[in-house]
Amino acid sequence: MHKILLVDDEEAIRQSLREILEYENYKIEEAKDGLECTVKLKKSTYDVVLLDVKMPKMNGFDALDRIRTIAPNTSVIMISGHSSIPDAVEAVKKGAFDFIQKPLDINKLQITIKNAINRSNLVQKTEKLERVIRHSGKIQEIIGQSDAIQRVKEEIEMVAPMPRTRVLITGPNGSGKELVARWIHEKSPRKENSIVEVNCAAIPSELIESELFGHEKGSFTSAHKKRIGKFEQAHNGTIFLDEIGDMSLSAQAKVLRALQENRITRVGGEKDIKVDVRVIAATNKDLKQEIAKGNFREDLYHRLSVILIHVPSLNDRRNDVPELINHFLDIFHNIQGLPKKTITEKAMKEMQGHDWSGNIRQLRNTVERLIIMTRGNEIGLEDVQKQVTKR
Repeated sequence: MHKILLVDDEEAIRQSLREILEYENYKIEEAKDGLECTVKLKKSTYDVVLLDVKMPKMNGFDALDRIRTIAPNTSVIMISGHSSIPDAVEAVKKGAFDFIQKPLDINKLQITIKNAINRSNLVQKTEKLERVIRHSGKIQEIIGQSDAIQRVKEEIEMVAPMPRTRVLITGPNGSGKELVARWIHEKSPRKENSIVEVNCAAIPSELIESELFGHEKGSFTSAHKKRIGKFEQAHNGTIFLDEIGDMSLSAQAKVLRALQENRITRVGGEKDIKVDVRVIAATNKDLKQEIAKGNFREDLYHRLSVILIHVPSLNDRRNDVPELINHFLDIFHNIQGLPKKTITEKAMKEMQGHDWSGNIRQLRNTVERLIIMTRGNEIGLEDVQKQVTKR
């Protein structure tokens, strides 16, 4: 339900407008002057403000200046029984959505309110999109000051400048292995070129070779045109092979050849194609155990694991939980436009002691759920116990 704030020093006018607009399913609040209007706007949000010009304590034009500072995206419709063309022009210049003369034409007022709400919705959507665009090109920081995460940061700083050194990143699901790979690329001499990411677990085994190395037209039934594979796309950049422990043995053999010779061959092709890529791989599996089971090639393991970086689970770095929670609270507010909320000390301690088997991914989802499901602007112990610890 859309909220409208009626600001007029005449009670009879406020009452009349309230009855009309509540009949149209708007939620109505009132203020008797500009000063009371600004106080209400500091405490709550409104879709539209209907603002009279002539009022005691603070007139409509002064109130409009304050509103533009307090709630710049709120649409303001000025109303006056003593209006003039210069007043209307000044109102629009100051940022009013429209200017309507008294006595009010109710049909015109209703149309203007609907247009003002549509404008507010469009502004909110545009700002959300701009926030996403602004942040989409940035790599998220690695959050945390624990000894375990500091070691990871130090290892990134040491290995990143070596443009051909291969890295194998290990750690449980949701711990941030992909973020580590992105920072290695970002801090490397290859950062001006692409980092191409491949989730080996998400691609069917019969398609993984085509995905990695490409294929020629007609090489199999659905190959209607030539396809450039991920290794070629990553030429002079970095390829990130996520969940490589799930790759088929046949694909492993071809990846091994690519690493040995810096060449690949498209599926159905005969021509060798030279590629210059840095390979970063990641897995949540114990590859030595997979080698013992016959599921992973030992020679490929040694090719990939020139440098090993282990990303700790969140349960092994609980001291970082408060910083991560505050970071996610900011993200959901600044980027996704969710309400700004804080968390009490008791609630924070409860979160810190929780079993985060799903690691960073689980924590992020939990913070988002708490923002949405918690009433008010503060997340308390009861909210955490209801939404987190009882799940």
